Amino acid sequence: MITLEELADGAGTLELSPAGRPVEPLALVDLDGPGSPAAALAAAQAAATAQRVLIGVGKGPLDPVLAPVAEALAFALVPLAEEGGSRALVGVDDPVAAAGAVAAYANASPIAAATLAGLLRLTERLDVPDGLFAESTAYSMLLAGPEFAGWRARTPRRPADDGAGAAAGPEPVLLEREGPVLRIALNRPARHNAFSRGVRDGLVEALVLARLDPTVARVELSGNGPSFCSGGDLDEFGTTPDVTAAHLIRLRRSAGHAVHHCAERVRVRVHGACIGAGIEIPAFAGRVEARGDAYFQLPELRMGLVPGAGGTVSVTRRIGRWRTAYLVLSGERVDAATALRWGLVDACADL
Repeated sequence: MITLEELADGAGTLELSPAGRPVEPLALVDLDGPGSPAAALAAAQAAATAQRVLIGVGKGPLDPVLAPVAEALAFALVPLAEEGGSRALVGVDDPVAAAGAVAAYANASPIAAATLAGLLRLTERLDVPDGLFAESTAYSMLLAGPEFAGWRARTPRRPADDGAGAAAGPEPVLLEREGPVLRIALNRPARHNAFSRGVRDGLVEALVLARLDPTVARVELSGNGPSFCSGGDLDEFGTTPDVTAAHLIRLRRSAGHAVHHCAERVRVRVHGACIGAGIEIPAFAGRVEARGDAYFQLPELRMGLVPGAGGTVSVTRRIGRWRTAYLVLSGERVDAATALRWGLVDACADL
């Protein structure tokens, strides 16, 4: 764990191996004890431009003098009772143990971890279209990298099933119109509504319809089966051989952007697993309602990736870049109550 003085003296510099790989990309920053305003200012200034992923760790109440330091870090872990209203703070039962777990998890994918930290600093300042462009660029870069290649080699694909068409099974997205309300349901319940190309295309087409039809006053999005959406269909990850083409397709067929275009009319009702795209896309909506059994997770880092369905834009706008970074760099699930407290969802009740 590094001190504020060490941080100010350059401990946030990212070292690279001869092969260009990050060496110890993550560093823990000690936030315990009183800090002088001068030391805090110097540390905060250094952290704001650091290339390493910097995680604050405090075992007790955070000295108010250190608040600017916490805000300059990727996030800060503190006791649950000390989380308060600062988005830079993540409350956990044991900050030291949680920090160790985050370090182990993030250091297993050092390129993706370092990329995420820089990306979140960028997307929090950009509008939605520019943020999605930045995210997709980073995502395609990582698709061509060694961490994703290693995950793909360890993770065999199952038989192809895009969930679309009569031969392949039921329609992956169902539409129902009732007066001014357009209801959209993800419909791959046997796969927990894994976000396949078929689901993506059906959802985008439905949202374009809603955007162009002024008689659609409200869009209600839900998922059939035990989960709202378990995230991207892992069998389809990396199947587009040209990552530059994948970048352009991702932008052209962005379900998150489609939700954003009519966000004020969109209400999403989530339950069960809301993983990856299963929260990244709903977070663009004007209102998200969660059932009590809902849980939320951004697990892309273990694949050597960052969120790619818009989460570095949408989730960041709802809960701040710090808690978004925590979700990605820890891979931890958060329950509906935590999501409500943070603002990831707007209401939590039985639907």
